[in-house]
Amino acid sequence: MKGIVFNFLEDVVSNRFGDDTWDDILEDAQVEGVYTTLGNYPDDELFKIVSAASKILHMPCQEVIRFFGQNSIPLMATAHPEFFSAHGNTRAFILALNTIIHPEVRKLYPDAQVPVFEFDTSSSNQLIITYSSPRKLCRFAQGLIEGTAAYFGETIELQHLACMQQGDPACILQVVFSTTSDQKEGK
Repeated sequence: MKGIVFNFLEDVVSNRFGDDTWDDILEDAQVEGVYTTLGNYPDDELFKIVSAASKILHMPCQEVIRFFGQNSIPLMATAHPEFFSAHGNTRAFILALNTIIHPEVRKLYPDAQVPVFEFDTSSSNQLIITYSSPRKLCRFAQGLIEGTAAYFGETIELQHLACMQQGDPACILQVVFSTTSDQKEGK
């Protein structure tokens, strides 16, 4: 796992709960907690931190991961505005992951192991996203999608139709985008 992921996690926790909470999480996780942006760290270290955060923040592990995804988007947008400025909405941003964003991530962070997304774009108001990664961080992907919608000021409905955490071969996420008139009417 690239160090930038740990850096974002630290910022999310510190901004929301304070530096002392981050220190408590690191102590409980029994990890050193010093991460360089370009460094590579064992995936297990992230899972130790998530487990400790779950205990300290009184949130299930999968919700910690989702929360992290949601709250990482503003940090990512600040650190890498070029990833967001070229895309005017959540759908366009998501569809750019494999072809534009992840290749750019690999340029910035060599050896980054990014997940694979497949898209069913047959409907203009929804995406069916198939997510696969040996890390099984689908709740992180879900949080990133939700955070992206918030960033663009959009309303979405997201359902997790299949999940690797429950033995499925891949995760399937259904994202339904509200139309402008739906948003104005509060639907």
